[in-house]
Amino acid sequence: MKFLVISLFSCLGFCGIVSISNQDKLQESIIRGSEVYSDFCINCHMANGEGIEATFPPLANSDFLKNNQEESIRGIKYGQKGEITVNGKVYNGYMAPLGLDDEEVADVMNYINNSWGNSNKTVVTTEVVAGIKK
Repeated sequence: MKFLVISLFSCLGFCGIVSISNQDKLQESIIRGSEVYSDFCINCHMANGEGIEATFPPLANSDFLKNNQEESIRGIKYGQKGEITVNGKVYNGYMAPLGLDDEEVADVMNYINNSWGNSNKTVVTTEVVAGIKK
């Protein structure tokens, strides 16, 4: 019984460390992602993530982003064209491929997933991005 209790506390302590580590990784990725956003995304989606009405969709409080993570990653990785609906408004534009590597795509996704009213504590990893095909 004593061994079981010690094992349980050891596991709980380890799980807590893993959780903190994942949170730290997310925060580091968000910081890197903010730099990618400033370099590649800010001109169209603006500093506040609100985009430009009828031209560039908002990322702020975006239902599309929240409900279409894989499609959002694909758009950043390979570019986006065609009609999408964001927060009830239809956008039919073109976003050229940005030439980002998988780590940059993951980082900018983590940044936009956790900015301007968006909240997604699931870390987008380079492995997830690498698995997304055209």
